Amino acid sequence: MGATHLPSTEFDGTELDDQLEAQAEADLGVPPTEMVQLLGPDGTLDTDSVFAEYAERLDGEKLRGFYADMAAIRRFDQEATALQRQGQLALWVPLTGQEAAQIGSGRASQPQDYIFPTYREHGVALTRNVDLAELLKQFRGVSNGGWNPKDTNFHLYTLVLAAQTPHAVGYAMGIQRDQRMAAAQGVDGSVEPKAAVMVYFGDGASSEGDVHESMVFASSYNAPVVFFCQNNHWAISVPTTVQTRIPLSNRAKGYGFPGIRVDGNDVIAVHAVTEWALEHARQGNGPVLIEAFTYRVGAHTTADDPTKYRESSEEALWREKDPLDRLEKYLRAEGMADDAFFARVAADGDELAAYIRKSTYESDAPDIRTAFANTYVEAHPLVAEELAWFEEYSAGFAGDDEGEGAGR
Repeated sequence: MGATHLPSTEFDGTELDDQLEAQAEADLGVPPTEMVQLLGPDGTLDTDSVFAEYAERLDGEKLRGFYADMAAIRRFDQEATALQRQGQLALWVPLTGQEAAQIGSGRASQPQDYIFPTYREHGVALTRNVDLAELLKQFRGVSNGGWNPKDTNFHLYTLVLAAQTPHAVGYAMGIQRDQRMAAAQGVDGSVEPKAAVMVYFGDGASSEGDVHESMVFASSYNAPVVFFCQNNHWAISVPTTVQTRIPLSNRAKGYGFPGIRVDGNDVIAVHAVTEWALEHARQGNGPVLIEAFTYRVGAHTTADDPTKYRESSEEALWREKDPLDRLEKYLRAEGMADDAFFARVAADGDELAAYIRKSTYESDAPDIRTAFANTYVEAHPLVAEELAWFEEYSAGFAGDDEGEGAGR
């Protein structure tokens, strides 16, 4: 039986469904636009009925900061790729092309907000003051994480696809309950600023059940969480057109909260949309889904070869939409930056790359005995037995002096 032959209902021929849908959309307050773009590829700044107000808050200093951040993280990305090619990293996950989506959204967050990344949010890590040298330790295989999330409210990378989305919603529900408990106890809510959670995932992860379940919970409990989907068009070798037949942002309507599609290569628009969404969540209005429409210029990881599944002409088309180029055009046209500024940014990038390279070379592998020590909180006889076997096994290698081999 086809869709056109489904049985009729008592509501057929009435305007009830249309009225309910229109009322729901009015309640959601979804911005009336297909895609938010403020800064075009030609460097011209446009206006928007909803988000222009947020863009107007950005002065020259902040815009120069956006450019410096994007340039720094791109230089970092290039250095990390080179380190992997030299055998210093086991794997690397490039972000080139997605700088505006990450810097714009990261800079829109506030210190009390908690961020859940996937494994490509190096730019967001920069905005949260994570030491980028620490970030590389996981990819070098010398750390289980690399940094302490409590120091920055930036969670450790999640390598399991979409697993961070239910974690984020659970954390947001915890924030929500803490605030309710404080209110019930008569604690002044103005003492601690309200917080929201932002969780990142890709277009490929949007097909995972974890994302669906997370959005159901977030909507049901009105959790203060912003879902930030970086639609970079390729889930490894699978194009977005296979993942969805409609804009991913449209899915939010089915869960009952706002969905916004933004030009992910426009750092001004991304910042504006994210600032709006986080304010929406902090004020108790529930979750928001942002789809940043961007592009992964390079490979999925350094183990991937994108020439096997996409055309070079497609890459060339997106390079013309480069997020750094368009902001540079705007800064120069408005007299907000000159050659000296861009030269200084380039020099700072080289300095960062040198620091990253030196830190990586000097990061030694930890003693493997720590893996045994950290298995359980307290000593366990089975772990002790396994460690003893490992010590005996390692001692059998030639050239092993005083258990040296056991520490590798």
